[in-house]
Amino acid sequence: MSPTQTEAVGQRLGAVRQTYAGTDTFPPIARAYTQVAQVVREMGLLHRAHLFYALVGAGILVALGGAVTGFILLGDSWFQLLIAGALGIVFTQIAFLAHEAAHRQILTTGPANDRLARILAGSIGMSYSWWDSKHSRHHANPNRVGKDPDIAVDTISFVEEDAAQARGIRRLITRRQGWLFFPLLTMEGLNLHYLSLKHLLSRGPVKGRWIELGIIALRFALFLTPLFLMLPLGMAFAFLGVQLAVFGVYMGASFAPNHKGMPVIAPGAKLDFFSKQVRTSRNIAGGWWATWLMGGLNYQVEHHLFPSMPRPHLAKARDIVRDYCASNDVPYTETSLLRSYGIVIAYLNRVGLAARDPFDCPMASQYRRA
Repeated sequence: MSPTQTEAVGQRLGAVRQTYAGTDTFPPIARAYTQVAQVVREMGLLHRAHLFYALVGAGILVALGGAVTGFILLGDSWFQLLIAGALGIVFTQIAFLAHEAAHRQILTTGPANDRLARILAGSIGMSYSWWDSKHSRHHANPNRVGKDPDIAVDTISFVEEDAAQARGIRRLITRRQGWLFFPLLTMEGLNLHYLSLKHLLSRGPVKGRWIELGIIALRFALFLTPLFLMLPLGMAFAFLGVQLAVFGVYMGASFAPNHKGMPVIAPGAKLDFFSKQVRTSRNIAGGWWATWLMGGLNYQVEHHLFPSMPRPHLAKARDIVRDYCASNDVPYTETSLLRSYGIVIAYLNRVGLAARDPFDCPMASQYRRA
């Protein structure tokens, strides 16, 4: 913000605080969120940004067209792996748009956003209905044990209780899961496809099942057919492997810094909405380049407080939220991208200690051998 804008926002914040100063209906933190929300609405930060998303969509189409053109021109060449990596990046950018459409950030109406999100997700081989259910539960209870599916045990354990119960190969992975986190992300693209199809082919009711299956089937047909027709078999599989690896690492590296290593909420703990969302979320510093790189996920605190806020408005909301956090002694976390990765790795390694033998040390090993 410019100095003039900052001063205007400060004046508006002061006026809103004065308005609510004598209100005892809500506790202070709940009242603070009401004040923040009012300022955000008055500044128009919840208004749709149609031109911005039109330009982003056009940019993605141009990039996708360039990748297809490069694929055709290169032919039988190992330089095709560069095209595979580029497609992994483009598909992740499409995933960011699908995420924003699911949060009603792009189009005016909810049904229109749902349709767009379903098409965008299907175009990269993911089920919108599976992801939306999972992500909605995450937003309602971020980092809450037993309710946030993003910290439920999978290959990686995010809480010590899950790590302690790991067995077999998963136990071996859990012991060093922090260091293995990014290598494991190379398989995340394949995992997302698998979980999506598993959901769509399940016996329970699935909204839009056949539409999503049709879109995903068409997507794989358009992607895999020319790949295996135009390239030698080994090169085609290498192309597919690189694309999936880049997609998985980019997706995981964009979502992981947001909550991993932040406070974990016990199942029975009671927190107000403002504290719950802010304390469990981490912002990534960097400004416009971080916003482009992470699809707006770098403003995770503001995104959790205002899920329907369009990407270009999050930076302005950050200034408002930071001010209120400072006024109400609520910790507001923001760090660099590289530092966030270090925090995530250290946290996962610390959790992974629960999967290790309590006597797993050199001296203990000597006693066991004796």
